Amino acid sequence: MPDINDPENTLLIELKSGTVTLDLLPDVAPQHVERIKMLARAGAYDNVAFHRVIDGFMAQTGDVANANMEKDYNPGRAGTGGSEHPDIPAEFSKIPFDRGALGMARSANPNSANSQFFIMFQDGHFLNGQYTNFGRVSDGMDHVDAITRGEPPANPDRMISVRVAADVD
Repeated sequence: MPDINDPENTLLIELKSGTVTLDLLPDVAPQHVERIKMLARAGAYDNVAFHRVIDGFMAQTGDVANANMEKDYNPGRAGTGGSEHPDIPAEFSKIPFDRGALGMARSANPNSANSQFFIMFQDGHFLNGQYTNFGRVSDGMDHVDAITRGEPPANPDRMISVRVAADVD
């Protein structure tokens, strides 16, 4: 396991090519971090597809309602759902959307984030102050770069498992 400073606020995403380590920012976006950790601990993100992957921009995943093969994966619906929990109010900050940033997806309503999130392939400062930035990749960005592209990809890559580092032996 990589060197982890704060296991309670570190997320480990297992992809087919290896592990991506995410440092979460609870001081910046406490409600978003708490939601991600709650869903990870419930196993809700396991086997969920990257349903929107735009080269040079970002890889989006986290539709726990529509992007899991065990739940009748439908590429036409992937990206339209969330979890059974209420949406989260925006927690905008001055932290820039640089390469490796972790952002919460939402609809046109800034207070509509739920379970979907994205990882930036490169800087996207036009998102600054418009989306909640709640973490960053600290290790494994090469695995993120290897995610299959498409909107949706014909054969999407999946998060094999998502765990809070404090829960991993």
